Amino acid sequence: MAYLGDAIDAALAAAAGDDPALFRELAQAFVESANAYLDLLERARCDGNWLVAAQRLKSLAASFHAAELVALAEDALAGAPGDPVVLRRLRQQLAALTPASE
Repeated sequence: MAYLGDAIDAALAAAAGDDPALFRELAQAFVESANAYLDLLERARCDGNWLVAAQRLKSLAASFHAAELVALAEDALAGAPGDPVVLRRLRQQLAALTPASE
């Protein structure tokens, strides 16, 4: 099984119970959703689109107790659309969460 961090794995395990296939599916869905919101942030050209994408990313991260990702989404909310520092840090965090192919 992929390891996404103690808090995220605990949230996924609570949802999946003893079903490892469901755990993997939920983990993949979490990472794909987070990457989709990052893509929206990277393409945002106005404050409104940037804020919506950052809020959705923050909500997703909070749902899975991903504290570092919540903090980065808060940085995005406080920053300007296209902030390269925020985007780079988000890309790095999500790359670290992306499970390796099994």
